[in-house]
Amino acid sequence: MNTPALRELIQSALQHEAGSRQLYRQLEAQLPRLHPAIRLPEQDAAEALTAFVVAYVEQVPDVLVAANQVAREAGIEDQIKPVLKVAEQYFLQPPELMAGHEGLDGLLDEAYLAHRLVEEVNDRYIAHLGQPLIPLDTTVANLIAHQLIGEPFANQLDEAVHLAVDGMLPASTFSQESVQAYRQRLSDPQTAAAWKRWPCLSQQLGVELKLQNKQRVAS
Repeated sequence: MNTPALRELIQSALQHEAGSRQLYRQLEAQLPRLHPAIRLPEQDAAEALTAFVVAYVEQVPDVLVAANQVAREAGIEDQIKPVLKVAEQYFLQPPELMAGHEGLDGLLDEAYLAHRLVEEVNDRYIAHLGQPLIPLDTTVANLIAHQLIGEPFANQLDEAVHLAVDGMLPASTFSQESVQAYRQRLSDPQTAAAWKRWPCLSQQLGVELKLQNKQRVAS
């Protein structure tokens, strides 16, 4: 995984935002139109949303590193690595529909693609095997990101995810011996141990979803 390149892109976007405040101004303009389910502090609401976007974007390389480690330790790298590579490519070589987006605004779109890809693959593994491929639930965060990106563009990104996953994981995939062997390893102590060593990314994201931790903006 080329996570150093991902982190470099993110740092560049953070520097761009520090100088331009472009994303902050965009989010500030969106506040009156946000879904009421998105709870924000009465003061510095746009700052809280910016903190959420930073956390959401910064989480992508951490997810890829952790997932690769879990895959290697649990012996299921062949199933996970193609997913991670596609998510990585969304950042390093964004699809044409991302043209014209820059800074944190652009990386929000790319992070949404990456997180939605993992979510979609997880859903399919749960449907066929009864367990997620990667033990990280970003459904709520993805719903918030969908709102921030806005329709119809977020729907276009969802369609791109569906097309990618349809190409990677046809139904026949789940009848392969390697996938069935993975099903058996779900109850293996080695797999359980790998899961327990997963970084507390979902817990961190849960804190960020409260949209009250403004320190993440500066980190």
